[in-house]
Amino acid sequence: MHVTNLETPASPGGHPHGGGHPCGHPSGHVGGHPSDQAEARTRYDDSPRRVYWELTRACALACRHCRAEAVHHRSPDELTTDEAFAVLRSLAAARPAPVVVLTGGDPLERPDFWEILDHARALGLHVDVAPSATPKLSREVILRLAARGVGAMSLSLDGSNARRHDGMRGIAGCFDRTMEAARHVSEAGIALQVNTLVTADTLSDMPAICDCVGTMHARRWSLFFLVTTGRGSTLPQITAKQAETLLRWAVRLGRSKGFVVAATEAPMYRRVLLQMRGLGPDAPVPGAGMRDGNGILFLSARGDAMPSGFLPIVIGNVRETDALSLYRESPLMRDLRRPESFGGRCGACEYREVCGGSRGRAFAATGDPLGEDPLCVYRP
Repeated sequence: MHVTNLETPASPGGHPHGGGHPCGHPSGHVGGHPSDQAEARTRYDDSPRRVYWELTRACALACRHCRAEAVHHRSPDELTTDEAFAVLRSLAAARPAPVVVLTGGDPLERPDFWEILDHARALGLHVDVAPSATPKLSREVILRLAARGVGAMSLSLDGSNARRHDGMRGIAGCFDRTMEAARHVSEAGIALQVNTLVTADTLSDMPAICDCVGTMHARRWSLFFLVTTGRGSTLPQITAKQAETLLRWAVRLGRSKGFVVAATEAPMYRRVLLQMRGLGPDAPVPGAGMRDGNGILFLSARGDAMPSGFLPIVIGNVRETDALSLYRESPLMRDLRRPESFGGRCGACEYREVCGGSRGRAFAATGDPLGEDPLCVYRP
């Protein structure tokens, strides 16, 4: 599963998914008071900036950390082609329209993938794709994605060599296939994001993985901080102190490697960035405020809408209710866009607007999506 946070190629330094799910454009009217302006810049009430759409749970890989707990065969309850088209029409009506990230499972496992992609592009939607590194992801397919106007792609790299990466992915040869796919993506001119899972098992390998990413012509390297959901619930987490050390290392890397370093499900990266630059919580920072439910919407293969793939609380189904209405009107989504209501340190923190903590991790740790994110060391 490759839930990703891809940025548009025109602004590869902005987010995806810089410091969590960044670089969205704020919605709503900006008021006259400075605090009103800061709030308007960090709350996305009108429409999501990124929609991560799990087209199918089918995938040929068997990744140890798969959020989707992907299977080898498609399910009969997946949205039909016509239902998928209806969702796209709804999303295209948003102003501004969100970036749609087609993911899974492996989205290439759907026979109608190309129809869905073409329909999205015909509606004027910006589409990114997060495929699995399987034989389906051939050079010809990647060139076809480029010709269809795909803005960016993600590939996962969870180890600096075949032994480490293939051990995480569950399939021999996946490392070599990933590196080959990266060459084809570069050749096709598609912006590449490389996603790396951060766990106690992968932490010591981060510098070597970073060097690998540098050979892949990536625009962005996103560190995916483990949320214990799906198969990931069996993997060992890092400590809050280790997370802080890693985030500070990522900030120091900057663009020295030729690509942007970002973090997913670790919005405290923005707080670290501001602190290391000697700036206060009201200073501009990439992706300010974007997190599960605020700027982010996830759609499952059967049409269930959730704040994100890492916060698996169903707020409704697009077969019954318009996707934008679910995003705007769900009581849970409204609460997730009001960080002053969060519990513990997250709610009391002066960085709550730009950060807000990982809502998925808070839910996994406490059962409360508005609770405190335990991976942050900061004491407000």
